[in-house]
Amino acid sequence: MSKICVIGSCSMDLVVTSDIRPKAGETVLGTAFKTVPGGKGANQAVAASRLGANVYMVGKVGDDSYGKAIVDNLQANGVNTEYMETVTYKESGTAHIVLAEGDNSIVVIKGANDDISPDYAKKAIAELPSIDIVLIQQEIPEETVEEVCRYCRARHIPVMLNPAPARPLKAATIEDAAYVTPNEHEASILFPDRTKEEALADYPGKLFITEGKKGVRYSDGAAERLVPAFPVEAIDTTGAGDTFNAAFAVALAEGQDIEQALLFANRAASLSVQKFGAQGGMPSREEVEELLS
Repeated sequence: MSKICVIGSCSMDLVVTSDIRPKAGETVLGTAFKTVPGGKGANQAVAASRLGANVYMVGKVGDDSYGKAIVDNLQANGVNTEYMETVTYKESGTAHIVLAEGDNSIVVIKGANDDISPDYAKKAIAELPSIDIVLIQQEIPEETVEEVCRYCRARHIPVMLNPAPARPLKAATIEDAAYVTPNEHEASILFPDRTKEEALADYPGKLFITEGKKGVRYSDGAAERLVPAFPVEAIDTTGAGDTFNAAFAVALAEGQDIEQALLFANRAASLSVQKFGAQGGMPSREEVEELLS
């Protein structure tokens, strides 16, 4: 069984469903409201666990009802929470999500997630036994992402950096990460002076740009390649990227080659959008393998 460490955000998602997305200054009537555990870090941890990995979550929550629910949910999904910390001086993170017109809009409040320091993250990595891959995202402080990538590279631990939400990355951080997985919007922010084709050519086998319904594009060093997505009717796209990253990490940690790993990740992501909630649609290993077979 592969061992994966996820360093990142744990939040409570407050989800509103509406037929139309309100414009600035406009009020519309929604059709539903739900509260579900989320945060990019927690989402990726849950997805990886359901796909068969031994997952350790490194993050922080507030000493409030949301924080308890977040940790309980991780444990219920088989995620090791030994390296989670509950703080009394900040509230748990929240994400305020509007589902409308076949897509989502999200406002994130970091809360306790903003206190995941470099030292806290590195201490957890140092104590964890034989980690195959580290997953990290950008809902935590920038310096923590940079330090974790640098620390892991020096110790030959591959890091998969999901640069979401989008913000510029130092060239050194991109070099330190083993895999970088932006979507098209995030890629344009990471590489403002390069076309997508130029960026892919500059980072063969490292940069993987997700293109939604089209699939995932990367360079194998000789040519640009597109691994197509699986066409499905999406009910809720929240968490699809997190499912993709988790599945990609699990497959790579198990020794699958790039093409196999991307196929596995695309299939997992296609299943995730067919149910409500970031974690609600995240598939089991058996569900993914059944469809791939």
